[in-house]
Amino acid sequence: MLHISSLLNPAPGAQPVGDASNIAPNGNDTNGSLPDDNDSAFGGSLLGTEADSLEESITDYPYENGRRYHAFKDGEYWGPNDDSANEGHDVAHHLYLLTLDGKLHLAPITQPHNILDVGCGTGIWAIEIADAYSCAHVVGTDLSPTQPMFVPPNCAFEIEDFNCPWTYPKDHFDFIHVRELFGSVFDWDDFLLQAFEHMRPGGYVEIVEHSVCPVSDDETVDGESFFTLWGKTVVELGERIGKTFEIWKDSKAQLETAGFENIVETRFKWPVNGWPSPELRTYGNDGNMSWKKLRELGIWNQARLHDGIEGFMLRLLTRDKMWTYEEAQIFMGKMRKEIKDLSIHAYIDVSIVYGRRPGAHKMTFEINIHRGPFGGAFWSIAFLRWSPDRLQY
Repeated sequence: MLHISSLLNPAPGAQPVGDASNIAPNGNDTNGSLPDDNDSAFGGSLLGTEADSLEESITDYPYENGRRYHAFKDGEYWGPNDDSANEGHDVAHHLYLLTLDGKLHLAPITQPHNILDVGCGTGIWAIEIADAYSCAHVVGTDLSPTQPMFVPPNCAFEIEDFNCPWTYPKDHFDFIHVRELFGSVFDWDDFLLQAFEHMRPGGYVEIVEHSVCPVSDDETVDGESFFTLWGKTVVELGERIGKTFEIWKDSKAQLETAGFENIVETRFKWPVNGWPSPELRTYGNDGNMSWKKLRELGIWNQARLHDGIEGFMLRLLTRDKMWTYEEAQIFMGKMRKEIKDLSIHAYIDVSIVYGRRPGAHKMTFEINIHRGPFGGAFWSIAFLRWSPDRLQY
């Protein structure tokens, strides 16, 4: 685990080697632990090269076909981390806020102490949740250090690969947020087991995902549509790399298998462009939204898809499907053409599922009878809220 702020911006006065308390006023190390400047094995600086090499290993970004990708665990994630891709992540965040009427989550969390945002991207959700819960400590993890350096004091970002064993304390987090990790997780059973183990009893996990297969309610998308071919291609690529793109429809079952309880799933629909109107709209599992809101979502979704298609598919098509750059661009060009067609009433399904780790807080109370100074009596009730790891009054 690498802490981004400490790695890229070391604290002023930090001593990377040794302990300053052991250095005498004359500059000599009282413990004799500092090497001699004349020693050929010593490079003449207290700054070791390990931190420098670590920084280089995560910021020496590789480029493919004009797009920049993460350096740490190169190839682990298919999406670029350049400015264009980061703008797409922020547009997606706006889409989710529109969908949820400005809410950052649906899980019924109250007064969380520790929050984890897995695969945080630009860090926009982590920053906003840190502002919303100022008493909580928020950690966002990602493969790329592309998050801003100026963040709320209760928010931090770390370089972390969530497909590796988690290094956090067990029974620690009150809320774990997972958004758009489709095509990124090798083993969702193992992933959610780790989330379960590192969450406090009574804590919540929330999985926010969407489909990669555009469909319609009026058969304007059928088996011969390019949208259908697009969806099949993405799903097959996920199978090829061993990371499913269909977690959106399996999230509820996965949480049940992992042992979570009180699982709630909410579905929405995002039109692929601004086709909704008073006469045309989606039906069922769309949050009962008005056609105006569906159109607004469609316009934003179209902008995200049109500008983000290359980042979403280029590496998958050229690396994993072994297409040439030109073949990939032709395929993506057809998708851009389709999402401009208002006669095709396509949308993508959105799924938000949250579940709770068993271990409910127990509420008890005691009644105390007190003798008054004049022989009367009065009573009081003291409420005690007990949880497995702490007692609250």
